[in-house]
Amino acid sequence: MLKRKITDKLIKWKNSSKRHPLLIDGARQVGKTTAVREFARNNYKTFYELNFLENSGYAAIFSGDLDASSILTKLSLAFPSVNRTDGSTLIFLDEIQHCPNGRTSLKFLAEDERFDVIASGSLLGLNHSEEESFPVGYIETMELFPLDFEEFLWAMGIGEDIIRYLRDCYENRKSVENFIHETMLKYFTTYMVTGGMPAVVQDYAKYKDYASVLHIQRDIIAGYKKDVVKYAEDNEKARILRTFDSIPSQLSKANKKFQYSVIGQGSRSREYGTALLWLKDAGIISFCKNLSSLQVPLSGFVIGDEFKTYMNDAGLLVSMFEDGTAMKIMQGELGLFKGAFYENIIAQCLKANGFPLFYFSPSSSLEIDFVIMYRNSPCIIEVKSGENKKSKSLNTVLSTEKYGVKQAIRFSRNNVGESDYILSLPLYMVMFLEVDSSNPDSLPTADEIRKHIPD
Repeated sequence: MLKRKITDKLIKWKNSSKRHPLLIDGARQVGKTTAVREFARNNYKTFYELNFLENSGYAAIFSGDLDASSILTKLSLAFPSVNRTDGSTLIFLDEIQHCPNGRTSLKFLAEDERFDVIASGSLLGLNHSEEESFPVGYIETMELFPLDFEEFLWAMGIGEDIIRYLRDCYENRKSVENFIHETMLKYFTTYMVTGGMPAVVQDYAKYKDYASVLHIQRDIIAGYKKDVVKYAEDNEKARILRTFDSIPSQLSKANKKFQYSVIGQGSRSREYGTALLWLKDAGIISFCKNLSSLQVPLSGFVIGDEFKTYMNDAGLLVSMFEDGTAMKIMQGELGLFKGAFYENIIAQCLKANGFPLFYFSPSSSLEIDFVIMYRNSPCIIEVKSGENKKSKSLNTVLSTEKYGVKQAIRFSRNNVGESDYILSLPLYMVMFLEVDSSNPDSLPTADEIRKHIPD
């Protein structure tokens, strides 16, 4: 069983005095169902699990009256062998996108304190005609991503003592002992190739076989494409699939700004914009948006039609290239192309840590890979796939007064170091970047808001 950080978040939710039903969103196969089952096994005496994809008959429980007592009565009939324990019962509505009435019922279930409710699903944002079935204000939301790098290290058997040592080096700007540093770089490169999909990580942890990993990754990609065929509107299916297939080419360009022309000659945003949004709403890709300024709040300076796209799982991106790509990455033989993979894995790590994805490219000759809020101020980030080298763009922004930025992070294969305004970090230390609580581009959780609302 993989150790996941979401378990601690679920326990925090359970211990909240004013918890609402929880909705867990995320792409297919990121581990939502497994995480909830494990959480229920360790924290509840009674557990009802209703998977609306595997058993469409469960939808009948949410027909007719949707008050909590009526739903409980129907649950007792559907699960006669389950003895409910008030105060220690969890109802899990899995694949809830297949039961609109189940989503609506969350409003009524929220008013009953005899049991807790968790719902989960994929493709939740795709059917916008059913958005009214979401009881806004009566649910809390949580998003699950593929395993982050720290979770990957846990799966590889790396102990907490090593991670604590690395964190201390990060926080106190100390060099990592060389053997540990080189070992962590190898693990990070492996993570970039395998990605963080649970089935892939478990398989690699057991067999260390890249061929087996590739087979699983391509099965997942095939499953995503089947979802397109099954759930997308008929007039959008081909466009979504063509857009999906263009992602490797988009990232392989020197200028990684998304270009519709890469999808096909004559392609335009009015034709393919919806297809791109479908892939984002399905949790397959993320947008990294260009900024017109490096002022706060960053989200207020987004240029709407300029963005890059990254796969939410770097391993799946690698699998979309030809056979042998993973091994070439491990051996450092990809030349200019490897920059795309390193940018994608850093984007994946930043998003998993809660950062919105921004970049800054005011001209064709100046581009900053990522921009985040770090220690209460804008921070520019550069990603190097090799050794630490000087960057014209990074130095230009730092030395130009009009940009107003006085801190930068350069991720590379080098050890920890500082020079002027630049903090050099080894690639694997991206796992330690955390969103500032005062970050104007980070929204507070529902629990945090409630702390300031009187009863």
